[in-house]
Amino acid sequence: MSRVPFVLAVTDRGRPADAAFERWCSALAEAGVDGLQVREKALDDRQRLALARAARAHFPPPRLLLVNGRIDVALAAGADGVQLPTAGLPAGELRRTFGPGPVIGVSTHSIAEIDRAAAEGAADFALFGPLHATPAKRGVLEPRGLDGLRAACGRGLPVIAVGGIDAGTAGAAITAGAAGVAAIRACADASAARELVAAAREAREA
Repeated sequence: MSRVPFVLAVTDRGRPADAAFERWCSALAEAGVDGLQVREKALDDRQRLALARAARAHFPPPRLLLVNGRIDVALAAGADGVQLPTAGLPAGELRRTFGPGPVIGVSTHSIAEIDRAAAEGAADFALFGPLHATPAKRGVLEPRGLDGLRAACGRGLPVIAVGGIDAGTAGAAITAGAAGVAAIRACADASAARELVAAAREAREA
């Protein structure tokens, strides 16, 4: 199992697990998505755990399953690791406590944050963005653009581009040096996810 996802789908349902969610997870796996992040900040701990367990059952290894910010929920659900928010626990603290097993991703928005994560030496990869304008970050963070992504790559830590990623933008992100791409809207259904995977793979193989 790779510890760095190539195409990472991010959940943003705001509701507990159900049959539709299970079908979606299975469809993502069939579409070639190799990473899934259970984000779901609006759910309580029990609901988040149930959602992560459902995701694991229908998005099995060797695909990578991460839980946003909560290593305890990730371990209880049988997930592979955790995606740490920018202001979350330091990756080094988690690595010292839990050892080499859990996959640790860190969310970053600047070169300084990438450099700090790389120097700490505990994370497996960094999400970097927003690459393009996106509803989730509108009015909060300006797009970093391809120049910003190029600057973030090659600094000692694999970079996953996020923000405005879809089948039309994924290729340019990979060509700019990203190790992978992450998306919410472009993985909302299996057809869009399949197109995203195809575009990313085409760029990687070019």
